[in-house]
Amino acid sequence: MQRILIVEDEEAIANLIKVSLEAEGYHCTCAYDGKMGADYIEKEIFDLILLDIMLPEVNGYELLEYIKPMGTPVIFLTAMGGVDDRIKGLKLGADDYIAKPFQVGELMARVEVQFRRYGKINHKMVFADVEIDLASRTVSKRGNLIDLTVKEFDLLVELIQNKNVALYRERLYEKVWGEIYMGDTRTLDSHIQRLRKKLDWDKFIKTVFRIGYRLEDGK
Repeated sequence: MQRILIVEDEEAIANLIKVSLEAEGYHCTCAYDGKMGADYIEKEIFDLILLDIMLPEVNGYELLEYIKPMGTPVIFLTAMGGVDDRIKGLKLGADDYIAKPFQVGELMARVEVQFRRYGKINHKMVFADVEIDLASRTVSKRGNLIDLTVKEFDLLVELIQNKNVALYRERLYEKVWGEIYMGDTRTLDSHIQRLRKKLDWDKFIKTVFRIGYRLEDGK
């Protein structure tokens, strides 16, 4: 599992990024000032660092100088979005530069690009006590393999990618089965029931009246 360090002094932003990345299967650590970031970098190994520039204690430019000899890719996340700021950040050695405010989807794409560039593409997702390996299409619960059908696996991935979102039956059906939804709920409902039973996820997979289903993480 890829490890990402988020060095961002706005805790709400840092925590939002952390939750979004961990939903995609990454392991994230947050540091809320430059000194804390330096301490983490000194003690642990990370595959990618998301770095703000305007930080207390030690600023992002100074921290980048410390990171460069390690060869760890760095993406600057900053409100300093001017052309000159971008040029400076990239010349100093940042691998990418995202100006605030940004869309979480864009950040996810930029992170994936860096892992692809460095040969570290993430193939795993984690939710509760279940780990999904997208490359081998295997699912394990507390280390034990769970036997899922092709459609059950695809349905599980779709639910995890949209956790805490109420998904309409027609969307789920058309996404997983690749066919136009004609109003018959039996196929989808039976797959949901089997998924709940196999994973023992009654408390996570909720039925949303007149809509469909929602995967809840309980947070």
